[in-house]
Amino acid sequence: MNGEIVAVTSMAPASGTVSSEDHLLPHLWSIKAVLDKLDLSQNDGADVYELVSHCIKTFKHNPDYRNDIRFLKIWLIYMDFSPNYELVFREIEQLKICLDKALLYESYALFLEAKGMMDEAHLVYLSGISRVKFCFRNAEPIEHLKKAHAYFLERMQAIIDSCTHNKINGGSTLNSGSSYMNPWSISTINNLLQKMNSQISKYEGYRASSKCYPGKVPLSSLQKSARNKVIDIGGKKYQIKGCAGKGGFAQVYKACINNNADDLVALKIQKPPFSWEFYMYRQLDKRIPENERLSFGYAHKLHLYSDYSIIVSDFLSHGTLQDAINTNVCTGGSMDEVLCIYYTIEMLSMLQCLHGNGIIHGDFKPDNLLMRNSSDNLTEDGFRTRTGPWHEQGLCLVDWGRGIDMRLFPNKTKFNGDCRTSGFRCIQMQENTPWTYQVDTYGLCVIVHMMLHNSYMEIEKKPSLDGGYSYQPKLPFKRYQKVELWKKLFEELLNHDGEEEHLKILGNLKTSFQDYMCSNPQLIKQLKQSLTKQRNLMCSS
Repeated sequence: MNGEIVAVTSMAPASGTVSSEDHLLPHLWSIKAVLDKLDLSQNDGADVYELVSHCIKTFKHNPDYRNDIRFLKIWLIYMDFSPNYELVFREIEQLKICLDKALLYESYALFLEAKGMMDEAHLVYLSGISRVKFCFRNAEPIEHLKKAHAYFLERMQAIIDSCTHNKINGGSTLNSGSSYMNPWSISTINNLLQKMNSQISKYEGYRASSKCYPGKVPLSSLQKSARNKVIDIGGKKYQIKGCAGKGGFAQVYKACINNNADDLVALKIQKPPFSWEFYMYRQLDKRIPENERLSFGYAHKLHLYSDYSIIVSDFLSHGTLQDAINTNVCTGGSMDEVLCIYYTIEMLSMLQCLHGNGIIHGDFKPDNLLMRNSSDNLTEDGFRTRTGPWHEQGLCLVDWGRGIDMRLFPNKTKFNGDCRTSGFRCIQMQENTPWTYQVDTYGLCVIVHMMLHNSYMEIEKKPSLDGGYSYQPKLPFKRYQKVELWKKLFEELLNHDGEEEHLKILGNLKTSFQDYMCSNPQLIKQLKQSLTKQRNLMCSS
C-alpha cells in the first residue's frame, strides 16, 4: 500500500461492550480484529477491503455518522485499498463526511504526495485551510493543518534543492537582501546528517537497520491503544505503560523493560525516522560539564529502521513546568514568586551553559522542561552553587529534535527559519529578520510571563529615550512583585542584538536573581515550602 493504514484500535473502547445505540461500533471491532492480524507481505488486504466497503455502504447516508471521526478513518482505509482513490475522495466530498476535520485533508494530501502528485497535494492542503469551496469555517484544528502544509512545502523545497545541487551554506533571502539559512529545513538537516553519518554511526547506543521495524505489534497501533502492549526492540521487550506526550511526527511512551516495573524508560517513536535528535544528545554528552549534565536529559539508544526511529531515554515521572503552571491556573492562583525566581535561575543557567557550548535548543517551552525532584531534603546550604540536594532538584530540558549545533555552521551564521509554534515565535521571526540565540531567550521570556501571569506573552514596541524603540510585555507587573528584577530581565532579553554580549547578559541576570534569593535566609525556607506545596498539588491533580 502507498498510504499508511489508519489504526482502528483507537476507534473502539477498551472493553468489548457494544453500545446498543452505536450501530457503527460492531463494524469497528470487526475491522480492528482483521487489521491486527493483517500481514501485507502474505495478504493483499481483500478481507479488510470487503469489511470497510460493507461498513461504508451501510452508513454513508446515515446523518448520525457524517461528522464522526471514526467513520472518516474507515473511509481513509477504504481509500488506501481502493483502485480509484480520486473517486473515493469525491464521494467523501459529496456526502459531506467530516469536511471540517483537518485529518481528511492532511491524510489525502499525504496519500497524493506518496504517489508523487505534489501539485494536487498542495491544492488539497489549501482547500482544507481556506474551506472556501466546501464550507464556511476552517478545518479544525486549523493550526495543525497549517503546520502540516508548512512541512509539506519544506519537503518540496528539499526536492528542489537536491535537483539544483544547493550547498549546505545556501539559503533564502530576507528583507535585508542578505542570504540566511533555515536550520530546520529538511534539506539542511539531511545534508548535515549525510555529512555526519560516519560519525553518528559510531556513537554509543546507535543501532541501525535498512529494514522496516520487524516487531509483531505494529507501531502505528500504539497511537491510541498502547497501554500494556509489549513491543520488541533490539532484543528487549518493552511493556507500554501509557502515552507521555505527542507531537506532529512522534509519540513518547512510558515503558518498562523486560517486565521489570522498576526499570522505566521513555520511548520516543517517530515516523519518518529521524536521527538528528540522537546526534544532539551525544553533543550534550560531549560538551556539557558533568555538574550541569542532569539539566539536559539522556538518550541511551537509538534504534533506526527504514520506517521508524526509536529513542530510548530516561523517564522522569514528576511532570513538566507546563503542568505546574496549569495547576496554578486550575486552583485560581498564580505561582509563588520565589518559585518563579527559582525556575528563572534554572533556565538562565541552562541557556548560559548551552549557548556557551555552541548549542541552541530551538523549542524552548514549558512542555519540554521536566521537573527534577531531589531524593534528599533540601537545605539552606548549596542553593547558589547548586550542590548537595540542590544538584538533583530543578528542571530537565528534553526534546532536542529542533536542536542546532552552531559548530557545524560558519562563524557568525544567522538563521531565517520559523518555529511556527504559536506564542513562541521570537521577535525576529515575527519581523522576518535573522536570528540565532534569540529563539531560546524569547522562549524563556514567554515561560517567565506564563509563570507570573498565567498567560502567554504579548509584546509591544515603545519609543525609547534615545530616539529608538524597545520591546516590552503588554501586561504590567503587579505591585507586590519584584518589579525591577523582572523588568530588567524582559528589557535585556527582548532587546539584545549582540551575539557576543548575550552570554554576559544571561550570566548577569542569573546573578541578580541569585543575589536576591540569598539576601535573606527566609527566602530559601519559603522556596523549600513552595516546592513541597507544588509537588503535593501536582501529585493530587
